[in-house]
Amino acid sequence: MRASACGLFVTLAVGLFPSGAAAGEPVAKEAPKVELVLDVSGSMRARDIDGQTRMSAAKQAFNEVLDAVPDEVQLGIRTLGANYPGPDRNLGCKDTKQLYPVGPLDRTEAKTAVATLAPTGWTPIGPALLGAAEDLKGGDATRRIVLITDGEDTCAPLDPCEVARDIAAKGIHLVIDTLGLVPDAKTRDQLICIAEATGGTYTSVQHTAELSGRVRQLVGRAATPVVNPVATEGAKQCAGAPELKPGLYSDRETFGEHRWYRVSVAPGQELRASVSIGADRAVNNDYGVLLRATTASGREIVRGQEAGDGRTDLISSGLRYPKAGDADDEEPVETVCLQVSNSFSAPASVKTTPGMPVELTIDVVDGPDGASDVASFGLGRGWWLLGALALTGLLAGLVWGWVSRWRIAVWRTN
Repeated sequence: MRASACGLFVTLAVGLFPSGAAAGEPVAKEAPKVELVLDVSGSMRARDIDGQTRMSAAKQAFNEVLDAVPDEVQLGIRTLGANYPGPDRNLGCKDTKQLYPVGPLDRTEAKTAVATLAPTGWTPIGPALLGAAEDLKGGDATRRIVLITDGEDTCAPLDPCEVARDIAAKGIHLVIDTLGLVPDAKTRDQLICIAEATGGTYTSVQHTAELSGRVRQLVGRAATPVVNPVATEGAKQCAGAPELKPGLYSDRETFGEHRWYRVSVAPGQELRASVSIGADRAVNNDYGVLLRATTASGREIVRGQEAGDGRTDLISSGLRYPKAGDADDEEPVETVCLQVSNSFSAPASVKTTPGMPVELTIDVVDGPDGASDVASFGLGRGWWLLGALALTGLLAGLVWGWVSRWRIAVWRTN
């Protein structure tokens, strides 16, 4: 029987006025939250981390982490596999419980709760992830799950990787980081899948200091303001597509799907857009991503595209469109339609829902002086450079030909 653990923390999010706050007073920001979910399954008895059991190493790391939690972070602790030691799979796969509620941290109380734990039961990673997400629901703060485990989930068919994808598909800005204690290949693959499904990270741990340092680092990030993508949903055609302002957006796209978005661009401005699609599950080799800008009537303006061959888990593309004119022009603002498409495919055994994670970056800035319609087709003001290079090549060829003829004439004279 193998063990696992998961922790969750929420990063700084949208500011809210406190009750009764007067105009002009500082805005109170929602406190970031962290929930550490500790694996207490039977395999944590193994004695292979710095001469001590995995459970002892985890407790030591937790005590060090609790001492270092920033004051502004609200922290909780959840366990999995801590209470049921028997053979009943149905009971074992429900064995996940919140040990310490998410809120202001009492370090002594939290350490006392952790000290009572002993390796016991099963490894219900999927149910633990669902429980941690439930513990941290509500509010606008960004959340993060840190999963620490020494083995695979033992409660399939509730696949923890699918659970992570479902959590990510809800657009609640919940990221899962995973840490594997002396992991084997299957455990490592599962933890990587869980992390990548939500844009998190995976770390292999062999020593107590590594575990303590990494968890402290992840908890510390909760107190650091970050830019989080805004969840959106592209349309099947430009008409009715969501209008995006400059910012970072997240979406989901199934295999071979086309999704549309709209951006307003005024004369004298330049649209800069990029898209990344993550292959968060097994996919066939040879795929691509297309980001295409068109007018509202369907005329293509510019496109960016990139291909991959299965050696990367992320593929990105981008484009730039400088709209001709000056800011003082009376020409109306143009609606630019952005199409995001992918050519991913997967083996029949791979689930296609929810879709793969999409991250879209939109920026609208002041365009280059004198931007012309030609610029919108990708070369931009680089046309003059292309012409200069062509002219330089022509002149160089003429000079080289004249020098060659002169050398031959001199050689014949001699």
